[in-house]
Amino acid sequence: MNLHLLKLCVGCDSVEDLLRWRRAPQEKGRPWILRTRQTPRRADELIDGGSLYRVFRGAILSRQRIEAVATVGEGLERRCEIILDEAIVLTVPTVRRPFQGWRYLEAGEAPADLAEAEFGEAPPPELARRLREIGAW
Repeated sequence: MNLHLLKLCVGCDSVEDLLRWRRAPQEKGRPWILRTRQTPRRADELIDGGSLYRVFRGAILSRQRIEAVATVGEGLERRCEIILDEAIVLTVPTVRRPFQGWRYLEAGEAPADLAEAEFGEAPPPELARRLREIGAW
């Protein structure tokens, strides 16, 4: 069973915003790295098929596969770098309350990929999020 990370995507209202930010000129040719203060103690489980699930405006909307977890720096400069796959996979919108930092997400709690869900044609992410909020989906 895979272990995943859950993190708020602060500063982006949508997956499209995140992609626009990533396409900034200074990021070309560099790996996608998420930097955090704390290194997950269960890092070995995360790199064994785990993903980073992102929460946008109160709903999980996407995930990226975790490729590596490393601690860099010493003392007060010590940080964790989580290297992510470039591909972003849209997920079934799932409402989540705000929290600080990141949280572990067990495989059974993770939302399904939108492409794998049996909905036929997927609704726009904002509509799907609102439907989940009111319990209609």
